[in-house]
Amino acid sequence: MTAQDSATRSTSIAVAPPAGRSGTLLAGLGVVAFSLTFPSTVWGLESFGPWSLVTLRSLLAALIAGGVLLAARVPAPDRRHWSGLAVVAGGVVIGFPLLTTLALQTSTSSHAAVVVGLLPLTTAVFSSLRTGTRPPRTFWIAALAGAAVVIAFTVQQSGGALSAGDLYLFGALLVCAAGYTEGGRLAGVMPGWQVIGWALVLAAPLMVAGAAVALPFEPVRLTAHGVVGLVWVAVGSTFVGLYVWYRGMAQIGVPRASQLQLAQPLLTLVWSFLLLGEEVSAAAPVAAVAVLVCIAATQRSGARR
Repeated sequence: MTAQDSATRSTSIAVAPPAGRSGTLLAGLGVVAFSLTFPSTVWGLESFGPWSLVTLRSLLAALIAGGVLLAARVPAPDRRHWSGLAVVAGGVVIGFPLLTTLALQTSTSSHAAVVVGLLPLTTAVFSSLRTGTRPPRTFWIAALAGAAVVIAFTVQQSGGALSAGDLYLFGALLVCAAGYTEGGRLAGVMPGWQVIGWALVLAAPLMVAGAAVALPFEPVRLTAHGVVGLVWVAVGSTFVGLYVWYRGMAQIGVPRASQLQLAQPLLTLVWSFLLLGEEVSAAAPVAAVAVLVCIAATQRSGARR
């Protein structure tokens, strides 16, 4: 290698953006997209029943994903990846949307955010069991502290009472953590948009059957809010949000990316106030600062490791 080649290589390394920074940005954009899911679902329920809304959002996202995969002439994944894609489809495409939509019939958007507050810790546990990684103790201390802040804040927002939809929410927590973990693993061997794209395509036949059964029995009353809510949960949350989320996880790892979701309940509370008119207490700024401190601690501990 000549001196000029060495200098050129050193310059390119110096100006190349760190993978961790871009991965954090992508995962953060995914969190912003996800934070609008609950308010958008509440809007969607103005026009559709819960089963109809879930099947239609998945079908619309599957049409977009299938079209992109076809246009890009992406070959089908290897046979060994289909079981993982089935976990992603069952947890992220079907399970989490269905269970949270059922919960939002009786729970407010701000109360439902408790499931997202617990999701980072649950995802880190699932990832540790699935991949055998062991984050340092400081990582777990910061993650537990952040989860405690979020849980306390969201329970306080709901008046300390647990709604009838809590079983749905805790079930959604488990299946989504499994889907995130498996999707993050697959995003290390194929582009993130292909992971969610193939998961959506895999779930499409079941969603077609579900829509055929649900639509005749659940009344449809189209409103502007209902249509916007459906479009967002299908395009923004299910396709675009998961695309950038899985791509970010592939770069910075599942445990570190999952801790960014500690900010998601607070963002959801902001959207719930602005879009749904739900009241947000004065404790929100204090909780937001505490959560951001915990996120910074988990990121630093992950970087040191």
